Amino acid sequence: MIAAMPETHSVVDDFVTKLKRRQVEGSLLTARHTAIVLRQVISHQRVTHSAPAATLIKAVKSVGLRMIEANPIELTVGNVVRRVLHIIREEEASLIMANAAGVSYAAESDDDDNSAAHSVLSATALAAANRSALRAPSLHNLLESLPSVQAGTHGASSSGADSEGRSKSVDRNPKISKLKHNVIEGINELLEEIDSYHSQVAEQAIEHIHQNEVILTYGRSRALLEFLLEAKKKRSFQVFVAEGAPRYHGHTLAKELAAADLQTTLITDSAVFAMISRVNMVIVSAHAVMADGGAMVPVGLHMVALAARRHAVPFVVLAGIHKLCPQYPHNPYILLNDMKSPSDIIEFGEVSDCMDGSLGSPCFQAVNPTFDYVPPELVSLFITDTGGHNPSYVYRLIAECYSPEDFVLK
Repeated sequence: MIAAMPETHSVVDDFVTKLKRRQVEGSLLTARHTAIVLRQVISHQRVTHSAPAATLIKAVKSVGLRMIEANPIELTVGNVVRRVLHIIREEEASLIMANAAGVSYAAESDDDDNSAAHSVLSATALAAANRSALRAPSLHNLLESLPSVQAGTHGASSSGADSEGRSKSVDRNPKISKLKHNVIEGINELLEEIDSYHSQVAEQAIEHIHQNEVILTYGRSRALLEFLLEAKKKRSFQVFVAEGAPRYHGHTLAKELAAADLQTTLITDSAVFAMISRVNMVIVSAHAVMADGGAMVPVGLHMVALAARRHAVPFVVLAGIHKLCPQYPHNPYILLNDMKSPSDIIEFGEVSDCMDGSLGSPCFQAVNPTFDYVPPELVSLFITDTGGHNPSYVYRLIAECYSPEDFVLK
């Protein structure tokens, strides 16, 4: 397996160390840092002329596996690695198809005035069609696969000097440089997608929250806060915030909502079932979305989802596309969870009498899990940066974002 180049060793080692020490946590931060590190790896990676894409794929997998093993619970690390691998495969196939189309149409006619425009348009069409072929067919990527005729003719109608400059530029920049440039541009677009996730989700708030409704939420996240504040601009509604013990992130969210003049009521977690009958909708944020349409959420939310199901209250989950994970939760409560310090639950001094020296006591344990898994049958709707989707549609989104050969990284 190909290792990272010396220029990027320190960057990769530093990020891996931070992941192991839990100095970088949360879906947004880990996704952004992973994309930045992989962009540097690709930029400095030396590749072979015979198989440039294969060399980049091996380098990204090598670094990606190290980052995933450093903190397996941060699933967005693996998600971003898969997205970058998909970008590499997509750009390689697009360049091959575009080059083949350009050579084919250039050989057909040298005298036709429209041959240049036809060649550019055809190359663009074939490249776009090839990118779509790497993804499952859907209405979302159908329009992307259709090239713009105006864009093609505009490029063909440029001056002869410009065309000559482009051809010389291609001569000076071999296939390797073009591939790396396109991949880096794709990663930059991925970073923009990650950074704009909160605002893209918040723009849809008006469509889901209506006048005089009562919303129940749990925990705290930036996406959730911006979603509720965006709805407040045009709607008057009330929010019940469960405190989210033992970390009590709900206290922070309740203060932020109250500071924005939004009617807010803080409740204990044990009061959720008693209050759910007054609620019109439950809106929460997810740590990750699994391939079966289930969601990894802050601990305690499975209880809330069951209460919502019992009272026929919609359970809505906010999640960015970078949180989509192509893995299935075979045993999510053990394999896909993280145990925090028991000190969040109880102080050591309060139970020291029950302990047998440094060995502890087999009769007393304190467990502090971080996440719950909410199965797809308890989720009403996922609101992502590309729109609202049912849990049954998650597999289609995953097929559009990742290549099947990268579902399992090894």
